[in-house]
Amino acid sequence: MLCASQSLPAETERSKGYLTGSFESTSNYYHEDLKTHATVPDGKFGSNNYLKLDYYNNRFSAGVQMEAYAPVLVGFSSELKGIGLTNFYVNWKDDSFSVTAGTFYEQFGSGLLFRSWEDRALGLNNSVMGARVTYSYADILNVKALWGMPRFGMKPSSTQVRGADLSLVLSNAIGMDNTYLALEGSVLDRYEALDSDRMADGCKSNNVGWSARANLESHGFFFKAEYVDAGQKYYYNTSYAGEGQMYHRKRGNAQLIETGYNARGLGVNLSLRRLEWMDSKVVTDAASAVNMLNYVPAMCTQYTYMLTTLHPYGARTGEISSKYVNSGEIGGQLDVFYNFRRGTALGGKRGMRVHANFSTYHAIAQEGTFKAGNMLFRDLSVDIEKQWTKQFKSTLLWSMQEYSPSYGANRTTWLSNIFVADLLYKFTPTLSARMELQYLVTYEDQKDWMAGLVEVSLAPHWSVFASDMWNHGSTKLHYYNAGVSYSKSRTKVTLGYGRYKAGYICSGGVCRQIPAYTGANLAVLMSF
Repeated sequence: MLCASQSLPAETERSKGYLTGSFESTSNYYHEDLKTHATVPDGKFGSNNYLKLDYYNNRFSAGVQMEAYAPVLVGFSSELKGIGLTNFYVNWKDDSFSVTAGTFYEQFGSGLLFRSWEDRALGLNNSVMGARVTYSYADILNVKALWGMPRFGMKPSSTQVRGADLSLVLSNAIGMDNTYLALEGSVLDRYEALDSDRMADGCKSNNVGWSARANLESHGFFFKAEYVDAGQKYYYNTSYAGEGQMYHRKRGNAQLIETGYNARGLGVNLSLRRLEWMDSKVVTDAASAVNMLNYVPAMCTQYTYMLTTLHPYGARTGEISSKYVNSGEIGGQLDVFYNFRRGTALGGKRGMRVHANFSTYHAIAQEGTFKAGNMLFRDLSVDIEKQWTKQFKSTLLWSMQEYSPSYGANRTTWLSNIFVADLLYKFTPTLSARMELQYLVTYEDQKDWMAGLVEVSLAPHWSVFASDMWNHGSTKLHYYNAGVSYSKSRTKVTLGYGRYKAGYICSGGVCRQIPAYTGANLAVLMSF
């Protein structure tokens, strides 16, 4: 009896489940800046806010997300406005089966055919409102099936998606040791009601796409291959004048190969990809930058340093304009790293990491072929990371970037060389300082740039930073930024002020364009 009475409180506590949540808020106050022609919205204020709650109790879970844009920050999609309960779901799962009703996120393969996800840095959330069922058998068979309406703006769109994904792990089925071999496939049916003009011109409301994939891993070696048939796409005929076809009919397709070796401190990864008419939108006629139903990231180094991100590359998925038709891109990247072990001649007392990357992408010269046309982007980079002492660590980076300002419409390209020194010194266990020194050399665009950053951290609570990016080659403008952050437990508050250059914000290889703005910003992040 004593044992039974002692176990009751624990069992009762588990039966109640537990609640987790997070709150994220980013607010900006804007003001005029005649030197940069900064964007100043009505009211001079913007604020993006997210509150997320999730409840878990054994096999059951449920959650909600509320968003408030008061109004939306400059550079984000205009469809994000007001306050709303944007996400809500219930889920039940056991060891092999799960069912979800409400909003959910999902991905088939690499995401080239279909991906629903949230990225608040981009203002993107295309969660699906509907139902999803998954089933797995003995780590051999995995099946997903879903139906729903992808979100666009603050609510689900009228577009419907129905799809299924299957993965068969052959290596587990036949008992292969130290080897993973899987065959996978997906199918997705997208339905959108079309207007009479599109229907009369032969456009179809339903579009069915599919993908086939193979994954192999053995003794540090891996090989992945994926083929995607994205179905029929319809592009407006920019030369249409009342005669002929109003819309061009194109068939989307993609090929992806990834292979490499990772073991004993060496990593070699080769990725090859071809895209043709691979844009997939939630709503056909909406021009929003976050109107996407699949995931087509730029497959190249994703930089974080200021000058290396002035001209980030965005994957070309096919476009038709009055002057230019580009069906997509073809190219790839080679990524190599090596960790020199401690005690070796180059590794020294604490080792050293060397990383190199080469990526190149071209427009497709002739539709339906693998012929490479004009260059879109090329990047060669080398970075060396070295821990010299317990207190001092350095990272040195060189990047040579070449890109087409016309997005492949002609052969003209602009070349820049970027040099970065990232230095970190720990004075005490609680006091450290980090400094970045950057320089960009180019004869095109706005000529040379230089940039610097200093960040001082007083662990575990305070951090102060200041940076400046100066275009001394042409405009003579400074893009300065300074701020302070405070962290305690699961809460972080950051207050800053700065001038921001027009350009792109990228996350995970996907980018959105932002205008120039100047002002103060406050960011709050809490979790519980």
